Amino acid sequence: MYRNYPLNHSNTFGLDVMAAWAVKIPDLKDLEKITKERVFMEEKHLILGGGSNCLFLDDYFEGLAILIENKGISITNETDESVAVSVAAGEDWAGFVEKMVNSGYGGLENLSLIPGKVGAAPMQNIGAYGVELKDVFNSLQAFDLETGDLVDFNKEACDFGYRSSIFKTTLRNRFVILSVEFLLNKRPVLNLGYGSIKQELERMGVDKPGIIEVSQAVINIRKSKLPDPAELGNAGSFFKNPVVHNLVFNDLKSEYPDIVGYPDHEGATKLAAGWLIEKAGWKGYRSGDAGVHHKQALVLVNYGKATGRDIYGLAMQIQHSVKEKFGVHIEPEVNLI
Repeated sequence: MYRNYPLNHSNTFGLDVMAAWAVKIPDLKDLEKITKERVFMEEKHLILGGGSNCLFLDDYFEGLAILIENKGISITNETDESVAVSVAAGEDWAGFVEKMVNSGYGGLENLSLIPGKVGAAPMQNIGAYGVELKDVFNSLQAFDLETGDLVDFNKEACDFGYRSSIFKTTLRNRFVILSVEFLLNKRPVLNLGYGSIKQELERMGVDKPGIIEVSQAVINIRKSKLPDPAELGNAGSFFKNPVVHNLVFNDLKSEYPDIVGYPDHEGATKLAAGWLIEKAGWKGYRSGDAGVHHKQALVLVNYGKATGRDIYGLAMQIQHSVKEKFGVHIEPEVNLI
């Protein structure tokens, strides 16, 4: 147990934040032990993996930060067609994806190089380039902080939505995700529907791609337009892509012919929030040490000494500006703490 523990390296914005209490959890027994401690029973809790999708609004968290650090990857079932792989929540997501791709197991290649840890992936239902976590998800095991029970969740129980799950809504901070099981394909079906992947494969000179080539294309794209959190504080995409009725999209299309949108569910279109923000004039904007990345308007960055309030204030200005210009509401994807 640590007192006044710095969380600078536990949030990818690189914010200068401290927790009143913190505990590292490398194993289930450590989690069971901490639930019996006075600090746990008296203080509010914050479950943290890599902190890659959160924004601390204040520089001091008045509570207990539970830092998940368990490790392990194992095959739990295998057939001629597929393989089930169980992964500890504390494993690095990008490293896990790389290992699966190099093993020839398909399904995760479009999710390459996303920062963070495996346990946070189902909470957020992470997604990129036409694929979401739920597409390869089989089950997960979590520890109930209220009862001390181990609980298994199937896909339906997780209530996955767009960048959301039951662990981000009604069960927020109640369950600690310990492991996630993925169902991967030994005979992969490539998802190349996202235009820039095809373009990057062409640039790479690849005409018959496999999962390794698709993964590399995704990595190239991400590196070309997204800043490395180790070099420039950020949490990736700050806003969700808004979904609007097709009639709204058609009206916008008549006024802005180059607007970017993709079919969503029936009668609806998902707009590219980055396009909206850029067209509203925010790309490359900087106020003090809080700014909008010069290559991707969807990414808010910390140039050094920005506070969480600085970044949040900028986000709210952007939100208001987009609403005023396009009549579209964009909401944060990051978790505000």
